[in-house]
Formats: sequence, C-alpha cells, structure tokens
Amino acid sequence: MTSNIDSPTGNAQLTFLSPYLGSRTFAMRFTSTPRGARLARRLVAVRLDEWGVPYGTEAHDGVVLVAAELATNAVRHGRVPGRDFHLSLRVTEAPRPVARVEVSDTRAERVPHRPEEAELGDGGRGLLLVAGLAQRWGWHPRPGAPGKTVWAECALA
Repeated sequence: MTSNIDSPTGNAQLTFLSPYLGSRTFAMRFTSTPRGARLARRLVAVRLDEWGVPYGTEAHDGVVLVAAELATNAVRHGRVPGRDFHLSLRVTEAPRPVARVEVSDTRAERVPHRPEEAELGDGGRGLLLVAGLAQRWGWHPRPGAPGKTVWAECALA
C-alpha cells in the first residue's frame, strides 16, 4: 500500500494513489446478522486502506470501530426479520479530510439515545465509543423508506 509508517517523522503519510481516487464512496447492503456486521467492518477497513488511510493508524482504527459499532447496533436494535441494513462510507478531503459512515436499518420505532441519556446496563457503551471517536454523530429518519439512518463523521488528519 502507500503508507510509510517508518517515515522519519514517525507519522504515516496519507497518499491517495488508489484506483478508486475518482470515487471514494463505498455503499453496500448487508444481512442483519452478526456475520453481516463483521463483513461490513472488514470491508470498511479494506476500503480505507485502499484509499490511503493505512491499517494501524489512529484514523483507520477509529473509523473502523465506529463502522463496527453502528453496524452492530443495526443488527441488535434495528433488525427486522428479512430486511437488510445498508452501510455507506464516504471520504472527503476538502475542507479537511473526513470519513462519514452511515448505517440505515428498517426499524423506525427504536432510535438511538445520546449516551448520557441512556442507562448503561449490560450494553449501551457502543454509542459512548462512537461519541468519543467521532467529531459529530446523529440520526435521522430514513428518506423514502421505513427506518432510520445513524451517521458519524471522523477526522482523518
């Protein structure tokens, strides 16, 4: 890949020499199962590396963790039998490098709550991780279909 982890400055150099340079958007539907959530996480990791955000960097690991949490929440809390969830990843460079992850499910009546509003019993820590890693996050009703979209934006620089 194009990272230079052993550079003299100690920082990975982000170089965008991917064949996907013209279109840095990835979107796919996944089965609402733990296997679908794992596949979504792995494909986000591969895409980021192909787009010049190398494995092992703080930016890469943060975006992958956010994608994994949102996909897992779609499976656990947004699952409707027989319906898939949709994940999209978009990386933009201007005005600053940002990765936006959006996960849509078909369950409209279960909406995410801010971590400070939720009881933290056996679960509920996933959105705490998202809130800690993302610059911004939120949700909105899914346009033109039942359900909701949960999104998060993470800095890449």
